[in-house]
Amino acid sequence: MFVDSHCHLNYKGLVEDQDAVLARARDAGVQTMLNISTHEREWDEIVGTAEREPDVWASIGIHPHEADAHPDIDTAKLVSRAAHPRVIAIGETGLDYYYDHSDRDRQRASFRSHIAAARATQLPLIVHTRDAEDDTAEILRDEMGKGAFPGVIHCFTASADFARIALDLGLFISISGIVTFKNAKDLQDTASTIPEDRLLIETDAPFLAPVPHRGKTGEPAFVADTARFLASLRGTSVEALGATTTANFHRLFAKAAA
Repeated sequence: MFVDSHCHLNYKGLVEDQDAVLARARDAGVQTMLNISTHEREWDEIVGTAEREPDVWASIGIHPHEADAHPDIDTAKLVSRAAHPRVIAIGETGLDYYYDHSDRDRQRASFRSHIAAARATQLPLIVHTRDAEDDTAEILRDEMGKGAFPGVIHCFTASADFARIALDLGLFISISGIVTFKNAKDLQDTASTIPEDRLLIETDAPFLAPVPHRGKTGEPAFVADTARFLASLRGTSVEALGATTTANFHRLFAKAAA
C-alpha cells in the first residue's frame, strides 16, 4: 500500500474526471492522498474533496508563484483555515527563483508567514524550493531557531548538501517521479541515502509523471511506479518501501493518523 504525499487533484487534467482518477489510484494500492493547495481561491474546493473522500486529505497554503497575488494571506488566516478537521498541512510554500513569478521579498515574507502557521498549529510545512537553496536554508534555520515545526521538502531535486541541511533540521524529504528520469543521476544518488525514517514519496500530479508514463498527465496511481524504482535504487522491496513511507507519512502528518 502507498501514500501519495503530494498531489493536485483539483488541477486541470485530474479534476475533470476526479472519480476515475481516485479509482485508479485505489486500484494501484494508493490508500491515502494529500491534496495540496496553491491559491486561496481553491481552498474551499480542496477541502471539499477531502470532506467527500475519506482517503483524501487537504493542505492550506499559497505557492511562491502566487505570493504577489496574495498579500493579505497572513499567519492568522492560515491558522484559522487549517483548523478544519480535514486539513493536515500548511503549504505548499517556499521559494522559487527559477521562474520568479513573484517578487523575491514577497516570496520570503509569505514563506515566513507559513512557517509561523506551521509552528502555531504543529501541522507539517510543505516546502517548495527551486534555484533558491541558500535562501531556503537560511530561512528554515532562522525560523527553526524561533521554535520547532515539522515539515517536508516536497518534490526534492536539490543538492546533497541541502538534503543534509533539511535532515539536520528534522525535516522529511519527499521523492517524486523525477527520480525515474534518465538525467536524474544526482537525485538518484541522494535518494538512495535518505534515512529510511525520513523518506516520503509523491507524484505532484498532474505534473512529473514517472517512467514509464513520462509525457502523460500524472496521477496518484503512478506513485506505485516511483515506489518500485526507488525500492530498486535503495535495495529493498517495493512492499517494504511502501510500508515504510506510509508509516512515515502518518508519523509526520499526525492529524491524519489521529
